[in-house]
Amino acid sequence: MIKLIKKSIIVLFCLTILTGLIYPLLITGIAQVLFPYQANGSVIMKDSRAVGSALIGQYFDQPQYFWGRLSATGERPYNASASSGSNLSLTNPVLVEKTKNRIQELQRVDANNPLPIPIDLVSTSASGLDPDISAAGALYQAGRVSRVRGLPVDQVLELIKIHTKCRLFGFFGEPRVNVLELNLALDELQ
Repeated sequence: MIKLIKKSIIVLFCLTILTGLIYPLLITGIAQVLFPYQANGSVIMKDSRAVGSALIGQYFDQPQYFWGRLSATGERPYNASASSGSNLSLTNPVLVEKTKNRIQELQRVDANNPLPIPIDLVSTSASGLDPDISAAGALYQAGRVSRVRGLPVDQVLELIKIHTKCRLFGFFGEPRVNVLELNLALDELQ
C-alpha cells in the first residue's frame, strides 16, 4: 500500500511539472516566436501606445465614427471581464426594446439613409465583444460618416474596401470590417 501511494505521488509530481510548467512554457515560447502579435493579445498601437485589441470590440457612439455591434456585457459596453451573450429569446421584451432603440438611434443620426439596416448593427454577438461588423454594416454607415467628417463618400468607401477582410479560407463566414481599425484609419485622414 505504501509503495502504491509513493508511486502515485511521484506520478502526480511528474505530471504536474510536465503539464503545469514545461508544456505551458514550451507552447508560450513557440507562440512568441511564431505568432508574437497574436500571442500578445493582437494589440493595436497608435503613436507608440496601445489603443485596443483587434479581438475585442470598443464602444463608439459618436456620429463621425463607425459603430460596432451592440454589446451584451451589461452596463459598461464591451467590458471584457463580463463577456457573455444576452441569452434573451427573440420574443423577450427587453431584446425587442433594445433592438427598437438601436434602430431609432441609427435612423436619428442618418435619417435620409435609404439602405436597409443590417442585422448585425441591431443585434449582439455571442460574446458581446465582437470587434467586427459586416461589410454591409460598414457600407450602411458610410454616408453618415462621410457627411459628418466632411470627406468624399468615395474616400470613405475606399477605406472600407481596404479594411474589409475576406471569408476565412474563402468560404467560412462573411466579409467583415474591424471597427477600431477602420475608425483609426479615419482619424489618420483628418
